[in-house]
Amino acid sequence: MMSKQKNTNNRKAQSLLQLLLFAGVLLFLNILANARISGRALYTYLDMTEEKRFTMTGATRRLLENLDDVVYIKVLLEGEFPAGFKRLQAATRDVLDDFRSSSGYIEYEFEDPGAGTAEEVNQRREQLSKDGINPVNLRVKGVEGTSEKLIYPYATLYYKNRSFIVNLLENEVPGVPPEVTLNNSVGLLEYKLANAIQKLQLVRKPNILFTAGQGELSPMETASLEKSLREFYETGRVNLDSVVNIGPEASVLIIAKPTRRFSEKNKFKIDQYIMNGGKVLWLLDKVAVSLDSLRGRQSYYPNEYDLNLDDLLFKYGIRIQPDLVLDIQCSTIPLATGLVGNAPQFDYFRYPYHLVVTPQSPHPVVKSLGAVNLLYASSIDTEVKTKTEVQKTVLLKSSPNTRVQLIPVEMNFDFLRYDLDPTKFNQEPRTLALALEGVFPSMYENRVTESLLDGLNQLGLEFKPQSEPTKMIVVSDGDVAKNKINPNNQSYSPLGYNEYDRYLFANKDLLVNALEYLLDDNGVIEARGKEVRLRLLDTVKAQRESTHWQLLNIGLPLVFLLAFGLLFNWIRKKRYAG
Repeated sequence: MMSKQKNTNNRKAQSLLQLLLFAGVLLFLNILANARISGRALYTYLDMTEEKRFTMTGATRRLLENLDDVVYIKVLLEGEFPAGFKRLQAATRDVLDDFRSSSGYIEYEFEDPGAGTAEEVNQRREQLSKDGINPVNLRVKGVEGTSEKLIYPYATLYYKNRSFIVNLLENEVPGVPPEVTLNNSVGLLEYKLANAIQKLQLVRKPNILFTAGQGELSPMETASLEKSLREFYETGRVNLDSVVNIGPEASVLIIAKPTRRFSEKNKFKIDQYIMNGGKVLWLLDKVAVSLDSLRGRQSYYPNEYDLNLDDLLFKYGIRIQPDLVLDIQCSTIPLATGLVGNAPQFDYFRYPYHLVVTPQSPHPVVKSLGAVNLLYASSIDTEVKTKTEVQKTVLLKSSPNTRVQLIPVEMNFDFLRYDLDPTKFNQEPRTLALALEGVFPSMYENRVTESLLDGLNQLGLEFKPQSEPTKMIVVSDGDVAKNKINPNNQSYSPLGYNEYDRYLFANKDLLVNALEYLLDDNGVIEARGKEVRLRLLDTVKAQRESTHWQLLNIGLPLVFLLAFGLLFNWIRKKRYAG
């Protein structure tokens, strides 16, 4: 009897010891999972998703590992939300956890702007509005009806007495389902947050210079774009006739809609700027035509701009064709169709020379970008061969419903009196913007005289026949950077705003993304190209098979539980029998 009691006590002691050992192992693993060495977490994970949505890009990881001070991130997405915004909330938390796993300098918290008394909430909303943080007014359907909820999908990052506000939610695009917009927002979280950290680290603002002297857009015509750039970049003008060369102080050169001929001296300055690793954003009109040039005329024959840039661009691997691209996907213009009393009556007509281009390329400059409004754009020939290896990536193309007119061509408004005939828009899509990256050959190789070389040597400059690795972007429309100006009070509209359609196109986003791509030597913009695929549920099939899956989800766990119970009892009886 005593021996049996002793065995029972031994088994209890052994069970207690096993339980304590198990608890100790769990505690050790928990400590190990949260431990860090030199600011890096010891734990990791395996990303099994097809598109690697949970894997940070190498550039983002390097950026975080090189932090030297705390980045504090306050996210205004705490509280109860509809399913879509809950997904954005959870995805933001996941991205920040990934950031924190790469750097011990990442700290974050989620805050509910709607928490507190009515007075506190109103004061907080007023302060947020002053900071440029405006809510999204969301309609939520409930049992008792539809209610409205203000949501602030923003994060504010703080680093060394500097701050940066990030809008986590992409702008809605007409015709695009809200779930796609939310999906795009989730896919861009890593890029937006990493890009904000990179900008906060800037010690000196990069210089973005617009060329002047060849009839380019004036400062007032680019005021909207420059206002957006000045928070993190210096902008200005450089008259090519007044400088000996364009030095490295110009981080990016923008050539925005020149209308007059470039001299060979100025072309040489641009060429050597590129050869020394300079980056250029070319915004060029090939055909001299505008809506104002057509008004009041029965017909108009536009000419080609004589910019003297064709040979330079050809050397770099492209040719802008002397044509006009028409697209059935276009914006509208007003035309007088009659008189009401003594006042003209206007109707709006779709105008195929004003293209509405929806980006399809996965390139980070245009990934998840809204529609862009291009005016009188020309096609770009990308089949030009180069002496050196240049990678060409198409950024914008016209739709499959395209038509091309070679100049000279008679232009008038008579065709707008009839509906656009889709059968006449049956040509292949045309390239309208592209990125070039690699090593570029100089147009002046084997063309530089001894006297010019001596002059360069006296100035301490060296002629380079081939560029350092660099990149440039070409858009075959100069008006893409032009904002409308009110001549009465000299105010200007936001870049991309079409007053006839009353819609803000993504022209500014395109150019800002292009500049960030050109300036990004660290590769952080690579995260902008990450794809988070939206796998939509087949609602018809789900409803048809709902009973089957409900029984499976409820019954299968019960079967497993019953089998486990029977097996456990059988093993226990066999072990302790006798």
